[in-house]
Amino acid sequence: MGLYPEIEPYDQGMLDVGDGNHVYWEVCGNPCGKPAVVLHGGPGSGCNAGSRRYFDPAAYRIVLLDQRGCGRSTPHASAYDTDMSVNTTAHIVADLERLRRHLGIERWLVWGVSWGSVLGLRYAQTHPGAVSELVLTAVATGADREVALMTRGLGQFYPEAFARFLAGLPEEDREDRAGNLAAAYNRLIESPDPEVRARAARAWTDWETAVAPAPPRSIPRYEDPVFRMGFARTVTHYWGNDHFLGEGNEEGVVLRDAPLLKDIPGTLVQGSLDPGNLLGTVWLLQRAWPGCELVLVDEVGHNAGAPGMVDALVEATDRYAAGR
Repeated sequence: MGLYPEIEPYDQGMLDVGDGNHVYWEVCGNPCGKPAVVLHGGPGSGCNAGSRRYFDPAAYRIVLLDQRGCGRSTPHASAYDTDMSVNTTAHIVADLERLRRHLGIERWLVWGVSWGSVLGLRYAQTHPGAVSELVLTAVATGADREVALMTRGLGQFYPEAFARFLAGLPEEDREDRAGNLAAAYNRLIESPDPEVRARAARAWTDWETAVAPAPPRSIPRYEDPVFRMGFARTVTHYWGNDHFLGEGNEEGVVLRDAPLLKDIPGTLVQGSLDPGNLLGTVWLLQRAWPGCELVLVDEVGHNAGAPGMVDALVEATDRYAAGR
């Protein structure tokens, strides 16, 4: 099946969302087609042209955006004076609603990858009338235990990389066995010393690279110092603050509220080797969400671009475009 051909936006702009922030958005495909919005990962990755290709451009009106602080949105999180207190899950959910109204869309399919799946789930739980369907991949829910897995739990599988990851922290954080390592790194990235910030951002992305699927263990965008700083600052900001989902997020606020999705059809496409599967998150979500289907793709990790993942995701958007 594969991806649809490359396309370019027919409309784009910068939306003033308040708090001094302007969010980049673009629209491509059929202006009269079924609306869909793409929620990128990270948080802090920014959208990319490849995400347009999961949708039939003749059937969909495809909306992409760079969430606050990343990509072409301003101000960028890489700038030390950017106020991160106004970059939270609630702020981005409000931005989505502002963009939906700005574009004159009543309801749209929400497509999310990784952090975008967390955001898409929370958006649908709080604004169910705005969501026609959900298509989510590399699924996460933003629970504290997921952060603990990604920052501590995987250390047993990558001991040398984990030792380097810990070595980048002050001694008191290294010795705190129950401490939030993302929060500890975020404190370094918020340091007034630019060298401390730069070392911390590099150490964070080195760890993310170490636990990425292999081969190759290389993520080219991390070599861009602006992207690296903005990404590391945003991820640690969210992961160090319970994804701004409120109290009770140890097991997962999003998972707890999954029954609120009962009237929204959904498809979860998950690689069988995704590290998040160690917690059973995607199966727990499917069980708690009536009407949701789970498509498991063998021998694939946290990678929406793998061939089997692409086929399953495109099949889902095709099916929803046809009203099935």
